[in-house]
Parts: sequence; C-alpha cells; structure tokens
Amino acid sequence: MPRNNRPRRNGRPPRAGGATRRDGAGEPDDGGGLEAPAARTVEQHPDGQWVVQHLTAPSATKAYRCPGCNHEVPVGAAHLVAWRADGPLAGLGGVDERRHWHIPCWRARARRGR
Repeated sequence: MPRNNRPRRNGRPPRAGGATRRDGAGEPDDGGGLEAPAARTVEQHPDGQWVVQHLTAPSATKAYRCPGCNHEVPVGAAHLVAWRADGPLAGLGGVDERRHWHIPCWRARARRGR
C-alpha cells in the first residue's frame, strides 16, 4: 500500500481518498478563498505621510510596476501598496493614487530621492 505524504490535520491522519467533512469542522475558514484585508498603517517620512498596506504572496494576484526600481512586481510576490495620507485625496487610496512597491525599494526610496 502506498504511503500518504499529506500532512496531518489536528494530529489526526488524513481521511481516506482525500475526503473532507461536509460541515467544514476541523477545516480553517478561508473566507471563500478571499484573504482578509491587510492592516493599514500610516507612516511619517521626509516626503510626507503615507498609508502603507502590506500584501502577502497569496493575495498578490496581479503584476504591477514598482515605481522605485521600475521592475515588475510579479504575481505571487509579497509587496506593499502605498498612497499619500496628507495629499488632496488623503486616506481615500483611490486606484490612481496607489502604488505597488517591492518592500526593499520602499525602504530605500529616501536614498534614491523619490
């Protein structure tokens, strides 16, 4: 009989044939496949106040262009989204104001003069 290499859930062996319980008991609630919104923080920098939201790799479902290095932020890469908190549309985070950054590019932007 072949080995089953799937990890155990809650210390119990997996169900035969990969079956799961219909009532969802013992299963993590994933919200229907959607991630919960990431926490937003407001950061103060020499170039103003910014709202920053970190995105995990599973929630990164589109590719973007990083304004720091002008390279692509690929699908599935953890990164952050930032927009001005002290501008004319402060806190709204409209699509036109949001920028997707590589995390190291965001940290290094003060050294690049952006």
